[in-house]
Amino acid sequence: MWGRRRRGAGPGGGRSAEELRARRREREAALRKARRQEQLVSKRLLREDTAEKGGQDGAESVPGPLSEDEVLQLLRGVQRGSEDRKSSLGRLRWALQNKETQQKFVRLDGSIRTLIGLFTSSLADMQMEAARCLHELSHSSDPAVAEACLPVTSYLLTYLSGHSVEFTELCLYTLGNLVVESEAVRKQLLPQGIIPVLASCIQSPHEAVLEGLGYVLSQLLQAKEAPTEIVPLVLDSVLPQHMLRLVCSGLKAGTGAAVEFAWCLHYIICSHTANAVLLSLGALPALTSLLLDMASEIPQDAPEGPELLVCPVLRCLSNLLAEETGCEGQIQDERLLIALFLILQSFFQQHPFIVQECLWLLNNLTGDDFIDGSFPIGRAFFCSALLSLDLLPALLQLLPCSQMAGVLVLTVLCNIAEKGPAYCQQLHRQPALPLLLPALALPDPEVVGQCLELLHLLFLHCPEAAADFVRQGHRALEQQSTPELQERVRALLDMVGQPLGASTFGSCHAALSAFS
Repeated sequence: MWGRRRRGAGPGGGRSAEELRARRREREAALRKARRQEQLVSKRLLREDTAEKGGQDGAESVPGPLSEDEVLQLLRGVQRGSEDRKSSLGRLRWALQNKETQQKFVRLDGSIRTLIGLFTSSLADMQMEAARCLHELSHSSDPAVAEACLPVTSYLLTYLSGHSVEFTELCLYTLGNLVVESEAVRKQLLPQGIIPVLASCIQSPHEAVLEGLGYVLSQLLQAKEAPTEIVPLVLDSVLPQHMLRLVCSGLKAGTGAAVEFAWCLHYIICSHTANAVLLSLGALPALTSLLLDMASEIPQDAPEGPELLVCPVLRCLSNLLAEETGCEGQIQDERLLIALFLILQSFFQQHPFIVQECLWLLNNLTGDDFIDGSFPIGRAFFCSALLSLDLLPALLQLLPCSQMAGVLVLTVLCNIAEKGPAYCQQLHRQPALPLLLPALALPDPEVVGQCLELLHLLFLHCPEAAADFVRQGHRALEQQSTPELQERVRALLDMVGQPLGASTFGSCHAALSAFS
């Protein structure tokens, strides 16, 4: 969901112009599909004593597979009530780092039942070692291993209210890992009350617990059944307001939890079911304020780390704007544009993916959804602010950054040009045409097509731009090889070949069909 919805043209919009606009929207939809965020489903492993069984230098090493007899001996050692049971559990935990050993262990009769018995015992050290064994099993990539752990889920939920931060954190990451691998686990956890338990947990004062909780929730929210079965339960709880609070306090508190919950908000927004709730909680102004704070506090030599929070916050804002018409009026603040360009400047070299995220947000701030034949006030505001703050030169410098960045820069410029003659005249006063000519020579039809559309809009609303284009040389247009681009080039050249004035505008409408 990376863009804007398409609305019908207003009165006097003209069928051909609307077809042109619809075609651009279809192209943007294809871009959004190609740009869709890969699922961040992953597993995490908490190991603090890898040197215990590793080499002398403490380097982590994975044990080889054990035979079935060796696994059985380990299980019997754990089952015996002798004093060395704890060391037997430690050896079992080490052995369970191997995938084949995991599979052999869960196939043994009574293996999981034995671990659950120790996990629920009153001996804290035994309980922790059993929890670590279960955690190793949860990290398996074999769904059968995850499903063998089904009987432990209710106990994991119970112990989330415990007093030990380390134990609670271990239970959370074990749950999160099991959620990733198995739909059966997720279906069992929902009626067991995982959402109310997480809602209680989110008020914990401990950063480690909050970060682990965010991990569990983010894995749940990425499940294919999340929009219908999980998101509604989350919305009916206190989780959304606390998630928003923790994200927005990320600069003052630990950023780990803020990053996790920012991605949770992103997945909720992508479900297309919750935006009204988030908007009612003030998500747009709150996230905008956070972005302003982050931009003002990024040092000149931006360190590693802030981009981890910047990215999901940008996506939340972009997607809320893409889904909800008119909500940009809640954030009519030109400082948001300044913040975006400060972030661009800070992360351009080390984290170029942030450039695309900023440009997507800029695209959604300046888009041209029609409401009753007029442009939304909020989006016209940001188009005007881009011009009045003299940010176009900085925007144009991003054209050669990458293929995606080039398309997005041109899309933002088209958003501005579509606002009419006054906007096109200001674009013309900027050094746009000299920078567009090299773009026309690029081999990428996506970039060239967007560039042609921008030229079309400029010539339509600003005849002086057409005259300047002729003087500066338009031979780059003749280099296009694809039939579609050649047809659009011929239409554009027909436009610039007409005398300036009223006849130009008449020929423009005649040529529009070639662009649709």
